[in-house]
Amino acid sequence: MTLLESTRRHFLRNTGISLAAQYLQGATRHHEAKIDSVIYLFQAGGPSQFELFDYKPELTKYDAKTAPEELLKGKRFAFMDTFSKEPPKMLGTRRTFKQAGNGGMYFSELIPNIASVADNLTMFHGVATDNFNHGPAKLFMNTGSVRAGRPSIGSWVTYGLGSESKDLPGFVVLQSGPRGPRSGAQLWSSGFIPTKFQGVPFRSTGDPILNLSTPKGITPEQQRQTIEALRDLNAIEKQYTGDNEIDTRITQYEMAFRMQTSGPELIDFGKESPETMAMYGAKPGAPENAFANNCLLARRLVERGVRFVQLYHTDWDHHDDLTKPLEQVCREIDQASAALIKDLKQRGLLDRTLVIWGGEFGRTPMGEVREKGKIGRNHHIDAYTLFMAGGGLKPGTIVGGTDPLGFSPTGDRNHVHDIQATILHLLGIDHKKLTYRYQGRDFRLTDVAGEVIHKALS
Repeated sequence: MTLLESTRRHFLRNTGISLAAQYLQGATRHHEAKIDSVIYLFQAGGPSQFELFDYKPELTKYDAKTAPEELLKGKRFAFMDTFSKEPPKMLGTRRTFKQAGNGGMYFSELIPNIASVADNLTMFHGVATDNFNHGPAKLFMNTGSVRAGRPSIGSWVTYGLGSESKDLPGFVVLQSGPRGPRSGAQLWSSGFIPTKFQGVPFRSTGDPILNLSTPKGITPEQQRQTIEALRDLNAIEKQYTGDNEIDTRITQYEMAFRMQTSGPELIDFGKESPETMAMYGAKPGAPENAFANNCLLARRLVERGVRFVQLYHTDWDHHDDLTKPLEQVCREIDQASAALIKDLKQRGLLDRTLVIWGGEFGRTPMGEVREKGKIGRNHHIDAYTLFMAGGGLKPGTIVGGTDPLGFSPTGDRNHVHDIQATILHLLGIDHKKLTYRYQGRDFRLTDVAGEVIHKALS
């Protein structure tokens, strides 16, 4: 036996798991799981709950007026409007609301398709977070901390459970929103846990990952031999250095090799029916249809065993105009968001998949004027709205509420750590037990807080 082969066998024996199976390891479940996969439709920028889900006729009574002191008594202002020297005026929505479904949920005219799946949704009102700036708030929602460097929720999930797919990453990231800045990689970073658990950004057209295709003139056999040689050399390096990141290097090389076959098939929408394409509003290669394409791709990913899929869509930061900009972004997401839930349900996948829709915070009941003739809303962290759909939840249920002005939560406060704890619970994970020891301390997604929202569970 050669030294190389001996070292290779020694490495495999010490790791206790074949290289191809490393994405399949995990199963850190603490109780019965209700779901196997998560699709998180993250709406970056802070969608206004007052224009979408949280109908407040009382607020309309005080439109353009300073609210009576008794209604604001004891309310906590995240921050005051720095663009006006006068006290902020209340802003009633200009949108028409209707109830939909058996649970009495309200939806505005801007999202009729989402309203059509109301009986599949669990609506969370009065959601609270800790920071009113976009960057830290996005981090908090995705990693449980306002400081960069912590593992994202998708990384925690794949670290705890692994993936059911050996040909695709366990955690995939998709982005859309042509007019806004793209979200940063720190939102899907694995932080201090091994980098093989970080999110892998995909494209919905062309190669899922740039430079994935085999270079011209290289045969599959030549490429296979190259990958095997690299694997063996990395195994030797791991033996002598003990660097666990070498495991990531090995698995990523092998994953890329397998994805040369699975990747093109994944993004080939040619096998999708015309009815399905029309339901999503998908059109490969069209930037204006990017969110729809990504929603359809998300369904295809979970069908193939991917554990966590996160879609980031920008353009929700409406400080100065709640008219055409808001209408445009709602047109971009409404049809495809509803289609994803319908499609999963039709295929029998919704019972084992969790769909989440929401942003990093909400908007104030006070108006904000940054440009004459236009009015928007500022950031608000004490009471906003998100919804979920999928296995283990009570469909058609409203969880939590807000006061008549939509300023503060009423009843139980649904904090971001509670939302995160509930997501992990549905996956069969106790959020207090899924930990990673780093620099002498056991870290977890929910830090030292968070309670499962049992009222939302079936």
